[in-house]
Amino acid sequence: MTACSRIAVLDIGKTNAKVVVLDATTRAEVAAARMANAVLKDCPYPHYDAEALWAFTLDAFRRFAREPGFDAISITTHGASAALLDAEGRLAMPVLDYEHEYPQGIRDAYDALRPPFAETRSPRLSMGLNVGAQLHYQKTVFPKAFAKVTTIMTYPQYWAARLTGIAANEVTSLGCHTDLWNPQTGNYSSLVDTLGIRPLMAPIRPAFDALGPVLPEIAETIGVSVPVYCGIHDSNASLLPHLVARQAPFSVVSTGTWVINFAVGGDLEHLDPARDTLANVDAYGRAVPSSRFMGGREYEILSAEIGSVADEAILAALPAVIERKLMLTPNVAPGSGPFPGHQRRWLNAAGASAAECHAAACLYLALMNEACLGLIGAKGPTIVEGPFAANRLYLTLLAALTGRPAIAVPGSTGTSQGASLLTGIAPVATQETRVKPTDIAGLEAYRAAWLAAIG
Repeated sequence: MTACSRIAVLDIGKTNAKVVVLDATTRAEVAAARMANAVLKDCPYPHYDAEALWAFTLDAFRRFAREPGFDAISITTHGASAALLDAEGRLAMPVLDYEHEYPQGIRDAYDALRPPFAETRSPRLSMGLNVGAQLHYQKTVFPKAFAKVTTIMTYPQYWAARLTGIAANEVTSLGCHTDLWNPQTGNYSSLVDTLGIRPLMAPIRPAFDALGPVLPEIAETIGVSVPVYCGIHDSNASLLPHLVARQAPFSVVSTGTWVINFAVGGDLEHLDPARDTLANVDAYGRAVPSSRFMGGREYEILSAEIGSVADEAILAALPAVIERKLMLTPNVAPGSGPFPGHQRRWLNAAGASAAECHAAACLYLALMNEACLGLIGAKGPTIVEGPFAANRLYLTLLAALTGRPAIAVPGSTGTSQGASLLTGIAPVATQETRVKPTDIAGLEAYRAAWLAAIG
């Protein structure tokens, strides 16, 4: 057992960042601070506001060290990001926003360089969602700045390095559609040598490693000296408690800005790179068939467009929506998901109420998720983490469409909970809501019509 009684977790998502303190025994969240994760649009390219995040982090650690106190720090962040440091350990180039799109010539040149899917199990994604594409862009377009780079690090480990002074890379972030990792060999892909960056890659350390205590100046600032753990990719943090506590097969749906699906015990050999499937790498270095779509961002867009509606009204609207086949087709957020190249359309929506549009949006999310799970051979129960775990209609529809139970894990700290396990504490039983598959009149016909409309 660990000596930790409370763990502070730095959890940086694409939309929001937070610091939470978790009780090691109960896993209850006993303190929390949050801020928006803004993207700066100034030169040389859109990038994350690392200094604002750093100031927020230190302030939260300082306050929480006094009350309620903590004796370890763990870190989890979104994927598809890398930090490029100079010889002094500072950022040589800003941390590039992965939603930045590159000129066509840059994209074409990268396509000619990147390894085949059979090597990396990493599909070619839009914008900078392949970290290899980011590095190629930065090296090609900004050669003078890139020449100053001495260390390349995955994003959670950048924050660990700022706290400890120790540089590291870690496999859950390297294995997150970067094109830089070969999950079959458990080592870097050929792209690392093609780009000529192998000497720049920080040493690989397990997510569970305590890299060291915080630097003396950090300890003075926050008022406590504690160990900092290496850190983990956020969706893999959501997966970790279930790897520890459950027997395969099962799937985990980690929801946030992205909906990331893991099929533990699923099919690795029939992944389709054209439909946003890939192999992620779990905290133990094992390849896990995965799929994704930008469901959280899509639901945020749709909710803003439709307006607020009571849950009871949305549930009551469902039968009429199914009967008239009021539907939304992919994609609300382009560039990802199981149906690439499609632009969203509302069908049979004339005169629809806000409640009916909300119900159709929940149907859309559940159908997209069912497609994602089918592509990776998901079997057994589906565990839903994050904000979608509170959406009862989505859960009911997902269970009905897959014919398997949907298990909702409440709360919004699934990533933080998983990251806390890196410190060596054991997972605790959580209250879960199990939604059994039920027959919903007309749902199969609706699904068939939806697929036909996509074409």
